[in-house]
Amino acid sequence: MPRYKLTIEYDGTPFIGWQIQAAGESVQGVLARAVTAFSGEEAAVHGAGRTDAGVHASGQVAHVELSRDWKPDTVRDAMNAHLRPHPVAVLSAERAADDFHARFSATGRRYLYRIIARRPDLVLERNRAWRVLRPLDAAAMAEGAARLVGRHDFTTFRAIGCQAASPVKTLDRLEVEQVPLEGPGMEIRVHAQARSFLHHQVRSMVGTLVKVGEGAWTPDDVSAALEAADRTRCGPMAPSAGLYLAEVTY
Repeated sequence: MPRYKLTIEYDGTPFIGWQIQAAGESVQGVLARAVTAFSGEEAAVHGAGRTDAGVHASGQVAHVELSRDWKPDTVRDAMNAHLRPHPVAVLSAERAADDFHARFSATGRRYLYRIIARRPDLVLERNRAWRVLRPLDAAAMAEGAARLVGRHDFTTFRAIGCQAASPVKTLDRLEVEQVPLEGPGMEIRVHAQARSFLHHQVRSMVGTLVKVGEGAWTPDDVSAALEAADRTRCGPMAPSAGLYLAEVTY
């Protein structure tokens, strides 16, 4: 059966997350219905990352198998026609090898987290960034982020209900940058890259780095929290709205 690799963008705000659940609308669910609507087949849509409620994606990857050999552009356009008005779009569709799996074939995942520091509420960026009230020290945050790069036991930054077999992960990249922002305030972007992440790991690391940016923690406090391997030593978890699954590599 022909297998298709889909690259997908979505606004996670109205969804319970990527994965189909007993109640609520999911990204996976609306994609599966779009496949059925154009092809007449009930086919599972397998994603590379199971994003939580409110988390966005600019580069989620999924795969689906169909019995008919459709042109990839037809798959893309037909799915998009049936996805409307949901805030989900198939950016590209391409034929994939029979053994390609969106999740298990992936060699890396890159996440972006956006923080906007300003007093006024977010309007145009509402639900697309975390608003904090005070300016942040991006340089101190970057120093704190450097303490987390490498292979470590990330128990401190792991959700209590995380189902991963081991808390040990290799964090390839955790970078902090300040970017120009039109209007008042400042924007901080945190880039995280690894083969895979623990549940809530990125949001937990970002919340901890914001404590550093506020001056409440030092980079040494980040190292101490990591070495403690104790969830209670983590900073506050950043909200889901600022997180984006930006890229999956193979």
